[in-house]
Amino acid sequence: MLNIRQYKAEDRAALIALWQAVFPDDPPHNAPDKVIDEKLRIDDLIFVAFNEDQMVGACMAGYDGHRGWLYAVAVPLSQRRQGVGEKMVQHALKKLKQLGCGKVNLQIRADNTEVASFYSSLGFVVEERMSMGLKLT
Repeated sequence: MLNIRQYKAEDRAALIALWQAVFPDDPPHNAPDKVIDEKLRIDDLIFVAFNEDQMVGACMAGYDGHRGWLYAVAVPLSQRRQGVGEKMVQHALKKLKQLGCGKVNLQIRADNTEVASFYSSLGFVVEERMSMGLKLT
């Protein structure tokens, strides 16, 4: 039985382990312990999924009052293709809609075609945009 809920402090170690396993090549500014702390300073839109006592999914959402975002949707390889990712995304979308969000964006790496297909299956479409970033140190 899948249980999706808001992140709690006692989930920290499991969430860090999950994000490190699913995103092993993330840059240092995306270190899970740092991301969790930074996110919780703003809001609590981090969601986790458990099957019994095992964390089998997680995602982070954001809403700035204009657009919503999905970040770090993670499901371990052993749990993929069982509906966990879809349920995680739907849960986050429902929460964003409750906040008044009317449009949700996400970014994935251009070479991550498997994940692109997953999001396409959920109704997301590629929008011709250029993503730019600036690292503030």
